[in-house]
Amino acid sequence: MANSKLTTYLILIICFSFTVPSTAKTSTLVQEIKQQSQVQDKEPFVGVNLGTDVSDLLSATDLVSFLQVQKISHIRLYDANQDILKALAKTKIRVIISVPNNQLLAIGSSNTTAASWIDRYVVAYYPETLITGIAVGDEVLTTVPSSAPLLLPAIQSLYGALVAANLHTQIKVSTPHAASIILDTFPPSQAYFNQSLTSVMVPLLQFLSRTGSPLMMNLYPYYVFMENKGVVPLDNSLFKPLTPSKEMVDPNTLLHYTNVLDAMIDAAYVSMKNLNVTDVVVLVTESGWPSKGDSKEPYATKDNADTYNSNLIKHVLDRSGTPLHPEITSSVYIYELFNENLRSPPVSEANWGLFYSNSTPVYLLHVSGSGTFLANDTTNQTFCITMDGVDSKTLQTALDWACGPGRANCSEIQPGESCYQPNNVKNHASYAFDSYYQMEGKASGSCDFKGVAMITTTDPSHGSCVFPGSKMVSNKTRTVLNSTEVSGAAERLKFSTFHGSQISATTVAFSILLLIPFVTTR
Repeated sequence: MANSKLTTYLILIICFSFTVPSTAKTSTLVQEIKQQSQVQDKEPFVGVNLGTDVSDLLSATDLVSFLQVQKISHIRLYDANQDILKALAKTKIRVIISVPNNQLLAIGSSNTTAASWIDRYVVAYYPETLITGIAVGDEVLTTVPSSAPLLLPAIQSLYGALVAANLHTQIKVSTPHAASIILDTFPPSQAYFNQSLTSVMVPLLQFLSRTGSPLMMNLYPYYVFMENKGVVPLDNSLFKPLTPSKEMVDPNTLLHYTNVLDAMIDAAYVSMKNLNVTDVVVLVTESGWPSKGDSKEPYATKDNADTYNSNLIKHVLDRSGTPLHPEITSSVYIYELFNENLRSPPVSEANWGLFYSNSTPVYLLHVSGSGTFLANDTTNQTFCITMDGVDSKTLQTALDWACGPGRANCSEIQPGESCYQPNNVKNHASYAFDSYYQMEGKASGSCDFKGVAMITTTDPSHGSCVFPGSKMVSNKTRTVLNSTEVSGAAERLKFSTFHGSQISATTVAFSILLLIPFVTTR
């Protein structure tokens, strides 16, 4: 995980006559899941991790609605939140649930406790909720090494309970590891598991091989870059296109690596092979890039986070595999869906999310054309607003032009209208700038106004004032997705400012003079 720290499947809801027994319906649903899983599990996917250290997390219902709107079909939870599991019922969203580290002792030392856990969090919801994996603990071997002896017993106990419930072929059991369990990761051909962990890793890998479960790895090129600045180029870490001279070459295999993540994945495959395991697939349970950091983390920026995650998504969905295993593309869960504002320092810990907790995007993701993940591409949800620190006189001039010669629709910032308050030039200019920007089709250069405007993915709408570019989905909106009616995502974060100003007489005059011919000629 990013320092501490679904897959279920499409259920076909089959409408039989009321005389059909419920057990027959359940049996049919299970068969559908098996058939669907056999098809889709062969295809790599991008999912998201859902951390909950958030002060204003969406309700379970709104959260699931948001996931559906964003076409996110795979999520990983760090627990087995029952409200979320219930809300996920009868959706296409597949979920990995987790056993927190503090529950390992109870489950690892008692088969009865493990069986009760499976009954409570799996049997009670499956198959309506499409649980496809159980992550037992998180980075146990490196964060709580004293619990290492309990890890495999806990995994085996949970698996035994799944066997008893006849769910062991649909739901896989594994445990996520930190990248640090692998040493000498580059070149990948020389990688190996920390030998002090051999007594745990050998039987664990044998279990994964025997049950067809993946090796779960939390892999962060960001940390590799930060720990090896000057050795690992930033471009290699961000999946940026490289000239052949900049590609990393494994001297033992002569394989060329164009990005750090592929090298980390291949290091895991080599490490497993060194322990005589060659049939376990790597599942990347966490990867991402922070969008903000303190002075010691200058590379934690929105631009770098956008570049990494956008390129990561494309890389996975291109299905190109790795240099060592081009036939196998690992699925990846991005860390994470929301910024967790309650996390402890450093600053980056609270800034790994793709979205703020109010469901507005943190930055522009450029994933158009990359399958169906994030089909509502956040690139399309952009707004034009005033930059901070611009003096009022300069803003007023730009506002006058936007509402005058620029023909922006400024009617909503007139006295008494929904966007008049707060009555200050910065707020009014932002509305006018966005009106012009949207009217121009977000064309290049349409959000500049002589350097006083900027593009943002944060919706500036507030209260009853809805900006022209807003795609807000209120809780009153109902959307039908895949024959399932879901409520809209939660309202956007409310913004307010406290400086007063007046729209100049020039602005109003231009609006009146130019609006009449504009309206009458349409």
